[in-house]
Amino acid sequence: MEKLRVLYVDDEPDIREIATISLGLGDEFDVKACASGEEAVPLARTWKPDVILLDVMMPVVDGPETLRRLRLVEETNNIPIIFVTARTQKQDVDGYIALGALGVIAKPFMPLELIQQVKDTLVSAPR
Repeated sequence: MEKLRVLYVDDEPDIREIATISLGLGDEFDVKACASGEEAVPLARTWKPDVILLDVMMPVVDGPETLRRLRLVEETNNIPIIFVTARTQKQDVDGYIALGALGVIAKPFMPLELIQQVKDTLVSAPR
């Protein structure tokens, strides 16, 4: 069975490390991480992840802007995006979905539950 490629994008090094370790615990995912939207777009073009977990609040290029930029590039315009954020009130989540996100995982996330949250979001999201 081929591993699902997951790109985790977050400007906080500690959160990025925890997420990368957590997602790498099982044998389902091949994980790469980067610290910004500016890094994420070219990495996504070349590595072609199956899903991108994207922090909403990042300096310079935030999550929504990163999503917009990913949608402008042919190689990345169909990659599912899951936002990872502390901003999870209904109007926030509705706004992320309207932007084209597949779903939202709340921060702080439980490291041992992150794999299942990603899988659940991929399975339950409308296509």
